[in-house]
Amino acid sequence: MSAPMSQQALESYLWGAAVILRGLVDAGDYKQFVFPLLFYKRLSDVWDEDYAAALAESGDVDFAMDVANDRFVIPGGAHWSDVRAVAKDVGRTLQSALRRVESANPGRLDGIFGDAGWTNKERLPDATLKNLLEHFSAQTLSLANVPEDELGNGYEFLIKKFADDSGHTAQEFYTNRTVVHLMVQMLDPQPGEHIYDPTCGTGGMLISALAEVKRNGGEHRTLRVFGQERNHMTASIARMNLVLHGVEDSEIARGDTLAAPAFAENDRLRTFDVVLANPPYSIKQWNRDAWATDRWGRNFLGTPPQGRADYAFFQHILRSLDPRTGRCAILFPHGVLFRKEEAEMRRRLVEADLVECVLGLGPNLFYNSPMEACIVLCRTAKPTERRGCVLFIDAVNEVARERAASFLKPGHQARIENAYAAFADEPGFARVATREEIGAQAWSLSIPLYVKRASQAAGNGEARTLAAAWAAWEASGQTFWTEMDAVVDMLDGLMVEEATEAVSA
Repeated sequence: MSAPMSQQALESYLWGAAVILRGLVDAGDYKQFVFPLLFYKRLSDVWDEDYAAALAESGDVDFAMDVANDRFVIPGGAHWSDVRAVAKDVGRTLQSALRRVESANPGRLDGIFGDAGWTNKERLPDATLKNLLEHFSAQTLSLANVPEDELGNGYEFLIKKFADDSGHTAQEFYTNRTVVHLMVQMLDPQPGEHIYDPTCGTGGMLISALAEVKRNGGEHRTLRVFGQERNHMTASIARMNLVLHGVEDSEIARGDTLAAPAFAENDRLRTFDVVLANPPYSIKQWNRDAWATDRWGRNFLGTPPQGRADYAFFQHILRSLDPRTGRCAILFPHGVLFRKEEAEMRRRLVEADLVECVLGLGPNLFYNSPMEACIVLCRTAKPTERRGCVLFIDAVNEVARERAASFLKPGHQARIENAYAAFADEPGFARVATREEIGAQAWSLSIPLYVKRASQAAGNGEARTLAAAWAAWEASGQTFWTEMDAVVDMLDGLMVEEATEAVSA
């Protein structure tokens, strides 16, 4: 048995598997092969650990087998060591073993290993697969050697590395973890609550919510987490991610949340205490006609335009909130705050008094994009003192950048959280606006309409530093560029619609 691994050694070991695939597999496809192998190795090593402990205690082989299979069943001939011993047709043997493990654990591991092309020898020759198996075999991934939290952190490290390498697909695969942490802290999940992410990706938001309860000393094992993800491989990664973090009570469904929501009971959408989401931005390929007569009643604010489904996801989330305890944090592009074509839906949203806070974030917090995003927080039952009002927070400057990566420091997060908790005006940073004030702005939720930054201009003749002049110019340009982004997005949508009409004609 190998010695316990440090976090740095674990991360180096995990990334080494991806290095073996370089030149044979596209960076965006590493996850299809590395994650299933990591999960399979973990299952096998924990099975061995449970078996050895039970055998040492009882001396009874049958009893030890039963104990080892109590956590997850690994059928005879389907253990990691069985696959490792094969010299030819390694991919076929591996694929067979993975399917047998899935079948032996119905309801828990169904389809969890995905559908990677293990038998494609042009892409994965036997020699490469043997190298991968030997690489993973170099360490023992038992609970004693690599506790759940450490392996979970290593798994998150891999997710981020794969996102870095996969380029333009990273946003749907990985959300900046400092932003996720902020969202979770603002929602303050409690033990025993049900937490949901309708576009869960690799499950990072759900795991962050569990970690927050644990960090605050709560019993995180009483939480139940639910998620849905359209991409089958990504959904499998989320399930593996949760298991490797020690989460036992979770449900991750596959499928399109808008077309076929997976969580319902008694012909109604199931509701949750906490909903976290980073929906895909402004998707154009969705069934708008079906939404107009949605059987789940999710179109209570209206039917969004074909060119952008943001408010479809928004309404799905609002309908998924518990009427008494429900609260959500959604990461959106700024356009949802002011686009004219969605003004009527915003009016109904504000009049329903569901929006509690609109938070503007700084630039470059997302992969391959300098865009600024916002977080919209809603609550089904606001405290009395917050009813009829919305808190606007302009945190565009609360961001740090190091080594080409932007993130929120603890100080940035603390300032935002304090402003949210205070729910009061803070010149240049936060302002509480009434429903009537928002109505007077044609129901726009654009943050600069409500939070006026302190003017850097020296109107009284005082001299200005270069830094002050630059800050004033940058502040005055924010609204312009935010709205220009929306115009470009709108023109893009019109061009797609015109092209579709031309083809139809």
